[in-house]
Amino acid sequence: MIGRLNHIGVATPSIDESVKMYREMLGATDVTKKWVMPEQGVWVCFVNLPNSQIELIEPYGDNSPLTGFLKTNPKGGQHHVCFEVEDITKARDEMRVKGATVLGTGEPRIGAHGTPVIFVHPKNMGGVLVELMETPKAAH
Repeated sequence: MIGRLNHIGVATPSIDESVKMYREMLGATDVTKKWVMPEQGVWVCFVNLPNSQIELIEPYGDNSPLTGFLKTNPKGGQHHVCFEVEDITKARDEMRVKGATVLGTGEPRIGAHGTPVIFVHPKNMGGVLVELMETPKAAH
């Protein structure tokens, strides 16, 4: 069921400062522009790597799901890992059958790559928040 690692989500209080760090400290050269996803409560930016991406996420609005994370981790840090799956609905149903908690309503929503995603609770995934995303059609 699990596909390739698509990205690592990193929460940050400032995408601009994080991009500066990735450029100056690690030599990143391929970074997308920052954009807002109001329905998710986040600003998003991707650092493109040869084999994956780093998704930088910054809170947007008072009800951002990142607010609590950044209270506990004020400098930011790894927020989630994202794996691709062929069929998001099938993956969601399999997670539920296996006893995992799918966060939110449980219905897939559109993620930053424009494809359906779900999140699986860290308590079921060894302490790691896991995002499952349907493999982008352009990747085929």
